[in-house]
Amino acid sequence: MKHTSIAIAAFSLAMTGLVQAQKVDLVDNKKDKKVEVSIDGKPFTSYFYPGEDVLKKAVLYPVMTAKGTLVTRGWPLDPRPGERVDHPHHVGVWLNYEDVNGNDYWNNSDAVDHAKRAYGTIKHTGITSIKGGKDKGELAVTADWIDKDGKLTLQEKTTYVFSGKGNNRTVDRITTLTAVNGDVAMPDIKDGMFAIRVARELELPSTKPEIFTDAAGIATKVPSLNNEGITGNYRNSNGVEGEAVWAKRATWCNLTGKIKDEKISIAIVDHPKNVGYPAYFHARGYGLFAVNPLGQKAFTDGKEVLNFKLKKGESTTFRYRLVVASEHLSDASLNTIAADFAKVK
Repeated sequence: MKHTSIAIAAFSLAMTGLVQAQKVDLVDNKKDKKVEVSIDGKPFTSYFYPGEDVLKKAVLYPVMTAKGTLVTRGWPLDPRPGERVDHPHHVGVWLNYEDVNGNDYWNNSDAVDHAKRAYGTIKHTGITSIKGGKDKGELAVTADWIDKDGKLTLQEKTTYVFSGKGNNRTVDRITTLTAVNGDVAMPDIKDGMFAIRVARELELPSTKPEIFTDAAGIATKVPSLNNEGITGNYRNSNGVEGEAVWAKRATWCNLTGKIKDEKISIAIVDHPKNVGYPAYFHARGYGLFAVNPLGQKAFTDGKEVLNFKLKKGESTTFRYRLVVASEHLSDASLNTIAADFAKVK
């Protein structure tokens, strides 16, 4: 029986390799401040940069499976019945950090009191390249990380690579941050760095109300809700499951669930060249799914500490792969995906 299972897994992987890559189209919709991404003629996501009066950073929003199912939460931009209404800064897919030279880029939104804490904003500054193709599409953008006083702290260059095979969709985000106006400190803290806020159905069933407090002592209540149709479960590359994946190192973490009759996986894959690899996952049952390479003290009760710094002119690059699949991806498939991603420079 064991040999049969191994043979089936090997056959499945072999067949996956035979699936043809699909055409990727990118449309620059300047009017709505977005670049729309379609794969195999079907909408996948948009790079959305509405401006700081709407969001304090650009995001990928919304995100859909190959079958057209929304896997990102709609609130606060497009509320859907039954959704949670906590953490208004959790929108789509994003990358930022809670402490950069004392400025909080993670929690910034119009819902917070900017007089009580220093909040930073990531301003989209341009699109440098848009390119579709028969097997992938690429989008290159720039942004400025601005502190509370309007001072430029980090310059960002990001390339998104979009691709699809069969019922799987993939985004590689390659982000280089450069300290351009003096040294930059990114001290060890909990909230970061590459993240997605998922649809209600993909949350883990809630067993009790929770209160989550950020570094400034600001508490957010997350109530226990009706669990009907709530199907999410995490599993990481080391076989850890459920909410126990939080504060665990892993090369990948996979969120599985169902929306209506569709089986869905959302996986985040780390890269060997990233700082802190393999990173700690900041994955919560209420729908926040994040990986944070810089929050080691926060995740180990002080046993490890990484107070990351860049000197003026220095750069660092963060590389992450997001996989959205209309199936429950196996460990073997994800190990193959991670090995493939590790080859990306």
